[in-house]
Amino acid sequence: MSGDLVGHRTHLDAVLDRRGVWSACASWLREAMAALPRDAFAPDRLWRWDGRAHVPLDRATDPVEWADELYAGPDAAAVTQVTDGLPSSSLSAPAVVADMLDSLVLDPGHTVWDIGTGQGWTSALAAWRTGPGLVVSTEIDEGLVVLARQRLAAAGVDAEVLVGNGTRSVPPGGPFDRIHVTYSVETVPYEWIEAARPGGRIVYPWGRLGHVALTVAADGRTASGWVQGLGQFMADRCGPALVSAGYDGYAKVRGSGEPEAEEVVERDLAPLAGDWDLRFAVRVAVPDVVVITGRDEDGVNAWVHDGNASWAALSARGDGSAALYQGGPRRIGDELLTAWSQWEANGRPTPYDYGVTVTPERQWVWLRDPDGPRWPIAESTERGGAPSGAPPLNLGS
Repeated sequence: MSGDLVGHRTHLDAVLDRRGVWSACASWLREAMAALPRDAFAPDRLWRWDGRAHVPLDRATDPVEWADELYAGPDAAAVTQVTDGLPSSSLSAPAVVADMLDSLVLDPGHTVWDIGTGQGWTSALAAWRTGPGLVVSTEIDEGLVVLARQRLAAAGVDAEVLVGNGTRSVPPGGPFDRIHVTYSVETVPYEWIEAARPGGRIVYPWGRLGHVALTVAADGRTASGWVQGLGQFMADRCGPALVSAGYDGYAKVRGSGEPEAEEVVERDLAPLAGDWDLRFAVRVAVPDVVVITGRDEDGVNAWVHDGNASWAALSARGDGSAALYQGGPRRIGDELLTAWSQWEANGRPTPYDYGVTVTPERQWVWLRDPDGPRWPIAESTERGGAPSGAPPLNLGS
């Protein structure tokens, strides 16, 4: 497609319409995205991955490629900042932005805390719905704060942007009716629950595979809600150290050691490469597992690690079985296979069958009912890169 921005906007609107994104409940989002298009918030330099590194695309010298990158597709984020060779900010994928704001159930008059301002686009869309002066956004990067303020002012949007670490501090203006988060966390900071009104809603990316909508209980002390969809997000900058989810991360954990356990398992590994219901279930049951897949003439192979000291390799044998090699203090391959069997025994649930509950003392994931099967939430090491064959990457705004 050409660099014609009007054409790009029209095409994106039509694609989202065909998907059914513009439901009756989300009709305001269609109007807001038309009034406040993503190109109004994009910087003059974007970054494109060429297979080896992120390369710059400048609007002034290459407007066609710049626009094509910005509107690469409904599931494509546009990288707007690269630090030490890695993306550190972006304009979120349009479909994910629409899904998360729809999940927020925004109404006129709601007060909103938008955590992780980035380019200011989600703050602007939220303010379009709620009204002037009702959205406050926090961003840890002072340079992004300056640029977001400029873009919001140029678009005529009355929303406040403050420098702050949204994971650790709460801005003035609360308690808030709605809290919207644009970067992933494994454990919900309890300050978010305290910052929301009873009955308020918190939509946030959980780990690197989905986003959740919590509703705060009437007593204001707990919150619970369902997984809303799949997507991958940039992690909290102040969270645990990033661990590569690519093969090099596995190689680093394994080192040069020989396997400590070997066996043959009767499993065709193909679902690990493409069944995201299974991958989500594994992520729930073994939250620190990193799974990388690849294919050869014998089928799909998998390399698994915990980002620390335990690893497993599953090598397809060409007959529907696989050789399992493991090393380290944990048998992480066995843990993955147990989670897989558990998922099958539970009727192969989808991500939409899971939910999260947060209390002052603990947090857990549950299946189908808050009182049903549950798994404790622990800090995950699955950070820093999409596994092979991953769903579209959304880096957060």
